[in-house]
Amino acid sequence: MNQDFYCNEVLNERTPVSTVFETESVLAFHHTRPFYEHHIVVIPKSHISSLISDEAGNTEQLLLEILRVIKKVAAIMVDETGASKIITNLGEYQDTKHLHWHVVSGERIR
Repeated sequence: MNQDFYCNEVLNERTPVSTVFETESVLAFHHTRPFYEHHIVVIPKSHISSLISDEAGNTEQLLLEILRVIKKVAAIMVDETGASKIITNLGEYQDTKHLHWHVVSGERIR
């Protein structure tokens, strides 16, 4: 059974994170185990398992808020590093079953 790292650890403050940007419903923070030189994760504070899950069906306003946060974080990253890439994973590619996006830049470090 796959644990929800974001609900169980990050949102419950068991694993401390370095916050980049936060709203009432969305949290952006530096990845706890980055895969890129610059690696920020954006998550909803409420549990939605995936972009294509049933929970995501009636959350258009939340998805718009998440996208606004991603846009701000990506703009900051482009200003600081010259580029950014936005990634979300689905199905077997999604290790943690909690909707999240990665905003990354620079070389892959692992």
